[in-house]
Amino acid sequence: MNIFKRSNLLIIPAILAAAAASQAQVKAPAAYGALPSARQLKWQETEMYCIIHFTPTTFQNKEWGYGDADPAIFNPSKFNADQIVAAAKSGGFKGIVYVAKHHDGFALWPTKTSKYNISESPWKNGKGDMVREFQLATKQEGMKFGIYCSPWDRSNTTYGSPEYVNVYRQQITELYSNYGDLFMSWHDGANGGDGFYGGKNEKRKVDQSSYYDWMNTWAITRKLQPNASIFSDIGLDVRWVGNEKGLAPETSWSTITIKGNEGKAPMPGYMDDYNLGSGTRGGEKWIPFEGDVALRPGWFYHPEQDNQLKTTAQLFNIYCNSVGRGGALDLGLSPTTEGILHPNDVAALAAFGKYLKEVFSVNLAKQASISVSNVRGKQQKEYGTANLTDADRYSYWATDDKVQQATVNLDFKKPVTFSIIQLRENIKLGQRIDSVEVEAFKNNQWVKLAKATSIGANRIIRLAKEESTAKIRIHIYAPVSIALSEIGLYLAPEIKEVTAAKNNNVYDKTSWKVLNDNNSITIDMGYPLSFSALSYLPEQEKSSAGAIQKYELLVSEDGSTWKSISSGEFSNIEANPILQRIALPQSTSARYIRLVSKQAVPGNGGKVQLGVGQIEVYK
Repeated sequence: MNIFKRSNLLIIPAILAAAAASQAQVKAPAAYGALPSARQLKWQETEMYCIIHFTPTTFQNKEWGYGDADPAIFNPSKFNADQIVAAAKSGGFKGIVYVAKHHDGFALWPTKTSKYNISESPWKNGKGDMVREFQLATKQEGMKFGIYCSPWDRSNTTYGSPEYVNVYRQQITELYSNYGDLFMSWHDGANGGDGFYGGKNEKRKVDQSSYYDWMNTWAITRKLQPNASIFSDIGLDVRWVGNEKGLAPETSWSTITIKGNEGKAPMPGYMDDYNLGSGTRGGEKWIPFEGDVALRPGWFYHPEQDNQLKTTAQLFNIYCNSVGRGGALDLGLSPTTEGILHPNDVAALAAFGKYLKEVFSVNLAKQASISVSNVRGKQQKEYGTANLTDADRYSYWATDDKVQQATVNLDFKKPVTFSIIQLRENIKLGQRIDSVEVEAFKNNQWVKLAKATSIGANRIIRLAKEESTAKIRIHIYAPVSIALSEIGLYLAPEIKEVTAAKNNNVYDKTSWKVLNDNNSITIDMGYPLSFSALSYLPEQEKSSAGAIQKYELLVSEDGSTWKSISSGEFSNIEANPILQRIALPQSTSARYIRLVSKQAVPGNGGKVQLGVGQIEVYK
């Protein structure tokens, strides 16, 4: 017998068994911190969707309806949900949230809960259902569908009483039972105020901490639409970013600890909003943010804004500061009174979608030889570098548990030129990375290009200028082992914008005298001028405190005797301090104009200075 040969035969299986045992011993990294649910993962993958405001308020040329609009005015002659949804899809958006009822209380579906609904309008002879139209259009385009039903109702006579809460719950039950699977149940923090209320024309306040009994109200959502992410100031699944510009701060964690006011539980409109944008490192819950912003200055259609759409460059900047900071972009679209998107809106969406495709068409990182300082258990197949460029959110490179700082090197055969760096974590394992630093090898030395925090589901780093190099190094720092899912390098092409036409209907005001006191702005135009409208822009560099919410417009021939010609409200100006326009029913001639603030956005310290950024007078 050959004893040596026999020994070798015994040793080989033993080695294989040991290797197999070693392979089996390396487990996936333990999850870190709060984690996303299955529905939140689906929401994170959506990244971009649109919210559509189209109610009688559109026909009134207002931002918020008062609740008194005659249903007869709602009659869009060319309504086409397919045109609106297809335009959104061309922009790269994957879902639609339709405003089934806004604060004016007009229901865009034939509800059984209120007579103030679409069946009272002449559209389709009272047989129409606007919610159904958008649901079918999204289905046809292969997009997701969500619904926003405003809890505040400025028309309903019972608003402010327990009876109305039951009405509201019946409304969302109808909406969540009859319009297919929803990806979002959308809510805001509007909690009462002045309104029509069936002719009462009064102000009604509610206890923001308890009136809607949100947890029991949202239980309806969970029962009827278990896959729908609930959006509000506090989640439950998606939080508001804290502004209506769509922009998140540089550091924005998907985890957050939200605190209520006065020691009570947080509720929409009733919570400490200091960390809505930033989130909380190691926060109690996974509640990523939505960045909401309108394509136009306002959420509803206004013909005077036809040439004031956000440019491709502005939209891309918003994208990088919302989707590119771990959240999602919710872009507001506003159909015209005809019931379609204005051609300018359609063109803007198509241009943005085309540009996004151009930016992310070629991942230069795929051309690199990638090496790392550590691979978990030395298992290249499971946790190696090939996972970093496979466009799979949930495959990942990982380090050993004790390796919490690591380096990724990208080596190219020849220099590549890029201006965008994209990183993703496998968020199924939590938001693990604290920060990263990116360096390029130039002139025989490593040069720092960028740094970033809060990587999460998606982090887009835009460089100040294009960079060219054959070697890139990324330093990663975390409190636990690293689980990086994706590395992308992209070269953003130059954006060619079309210059908007100059508005020649605005008077030259260089010689005018303006007096701004605590609650009014008085303009002396020097001599009488005929004007048809006035616009007011709040202060833009500071908070919205002091911005005019309710106004009165007066005119005078001598600066002593004044005549009131208009009054009203600048709706939603606290959250969205954009240019406000007062259109007069007919042209008025006067030398002096006075805009009086009857109610202003309050400040933290009580009385505030009237906030004025710009006043324009239109011929």
